[in-house]
Amino acid sequence: MSGRRPARPDAASELLSPPKRFDSAWLRGQLRSLIGTLRARSLCLAYSGGLDSCALLCALASLRKREGFVLRALHVNHQLQPLAARWARQAQSNARRLRVPCEILTVRVNRGRGESLEAAARTARYQALLSRLKPDELLLTAHHQEDQFETVLLALMRGSGVRGLSAMNPVIPLAHTRLLRPLLPVARAQLERYLKRRAVGWSEDPSNTDERFDRNYLRHVVVPLLRARWPAAAATAARSAAHLSQTRAMLERLGLAHLKNARDGQALRVSVLRRLPQAERINALRVWLAERALPMPDYDRMREIAGPMLSARPDAMPAVSWQGAQLRRHADRLLAYRARETHLPAAAGIEVERWSWRTQPWVSLGSAGSLGLVRDRHGDVRLAALPSVLSVRYRRGGERLAGTQGRFALKDLLQRKGLAPWVREQVPLVMHDRTVVAVADLWLCPQFAAHSGSSSGRARFRWRHPGVD
Repeated sequence: MSGRRPARPDAASELLSPPKRFDSAWLRGQLRSLIGTLRARSLCLAYSGGLDSCALLCALASLRKREGFVLRALHVNHQLQPLAARWARQAQSNARRLRVPCEILTVRVNRGRGESLEAAARTARYQALLSRLKPDELLLTAHHQEDQFETVLLALMRGSGVRGLSAMNPVIPLAHTRLLRPLLPVARAQLERYLKRRAVGWSEDPSNTDERFDRNYLRHVVVPLLRARWPAAAATAARSAAHLSQTRAMLERLGLAHLKNARDGQALRVSVLRRLPQAERINALRVWLAERALPMPDYDRMREIAGPMLSARPDAMPAVSWQGAQLRRHADRLLAYRARETHLPAAAGIEVERWSWRTQPWVSLGSAGSLGLVRDRHGDVRLAALPSVLSVRYRRGGERLAGTQGRFALKDLLQRKGLAPWVREQVPLVMHDRTVVAVADLWLCPQFAAHSGSSSGRARFRWRHPGVD
């Protein structure tokens, strides 16, 4: 559809030119540059009630009728301040004055081991926002020029590479939608002047002055010193971030080209990665991890992955873990897992004593994923032969399967299928009394197999598991 194409990744510098004056007319042009036409769009603002989001909400509300888009706001109450509930009500009241629906989302912030409170709150906030977005609804945030400057400085202090130093892009894919940051070129002072012209008030979160938080320390101590010496520091840092964003886009295209030959289902082929120079190998791994929405490892762990892990013996089965993720190697395959997927127990997940598959096509197996019986005219299961009630359990040792040419060991089947050793204990066995009906979706007892030529009354087992393609 013409007019709905997203901004080019390498057009970041064009979209980050500072405006002479912030108002709704400038915002309309910026949004059109980012997403094309606004008519019939659904926009949802992450609305804190502070100066930045109030200015963006006010400008959006004044455009809404003329441009023909739907607008609403979501306010996240993190419950980290005694007055948090009052601020939430005030934000909702301010939105109501602008005739914008505003929903309050109350979350609990749980910090992971070694995770900062800022990072934990951000994770909880985005999870809550994404859970409430409607189909085809775009999420907007009010990050502005100073926020971008602080992000660049934080990335420098953390020793980040091109990805971190390119800071925030004005439009990025996020889960099932896109995240828009239209205010990145705008100075906070411009937003404040806009609200004062419109006589619109806003709330001030006292935690924003707490210099124990890294971003606040930069904002109140470091940045004023830098701007006293270099008044245009925020604008020039944003320009540098835009240049790095272009470099990042080129590196991602290069990484995708290298990944094309290395892909093996959900895994990567170690032998292909090892043929790349180390810098290109690391770049390809970063692109792959980003595709899988996994957090990036630190510098030392990335070098360990790209070096010793990939050069280890095929039977060594090395693993590298970091906050939120883990990589494991099995023979020539490199597999990635989320943190919740890495601590798989030696004995698998939930055993199901009674599975009435006619009324319950899918069953949850906890850490072992889920198992389903899906109707499929090309499936290998003959439903008429299948007992109406089955059970699900896991390996106990010594299981043998009935083949067309005699019985054979279950462990031989799992080895032939190339499953990683840590996944084999997770393979669900579909049982009827003492008969193994199926081994996940890897094997089916001939007694229950569909006849060739018939396309009715057929199905197939499906096993959803993070370590299996």
